[in-house]
Amino acid sequence: MRTISLLLLRLSLGSLFFYAGIAKVLDPTWSAAFYLKGAKTFPAFYAFFLQPSTLPFINFINEWGLTLIGVALILGIFVRVASIGGIMLMLLYYFPILDGAYPNPHSLIVDEHIVYACALFVLASFRAGRVFGLEKWCSNLPLCARFPRLRALLGQSPILVLSFPRRAHP
Repeated sequence: MRTISLLLLRLSLGSLFFYAGIAKVLDPTWSAAFYLKGAKTFPAFYAFFLQPSTLPFINFINEWGLTLIGVALILGIFVRVASIGGIMLMLLYYFPILDGAYPNPHSLIVDEHIVYACALFVLASFRAGRVFGLEKWCSNLPLCARFPRLRALLGQSPILVLSFPRRAHP
């Protein structure tokens, strides 16, 4: 039952992120400017993103970040990395709309951005890319044998810990 639940959660979030991203990629008039201009929390921080030199980069990150997170979740590869990126995006989307304790008229503190971030945290924690995904196959590739730290990013270890070799004490 857990594997089916993780698979359904991963695929549904993946399709949600993919659609949100590809819709922005395919719409040449889309820009994050409208969303950023309405920031209620940390307006100076979000105003930095509105600068003409920064906004094209922010638009690119939004469009392709969402799309690639969706692809990674759907295919079940680099799910841990995609989930962490998705959590960061969801938090960046959450704070501009937060007005006191009310992110929108139908919620108190927790809205869909927080729910998505929590669901992504579950995917990252439970190695969801190994459930009918490509992560197990990718972790057995010669590239991962050559660079073992890639396995942590692919979900080989239960938690993301990049260990460094210990020095011998004299």
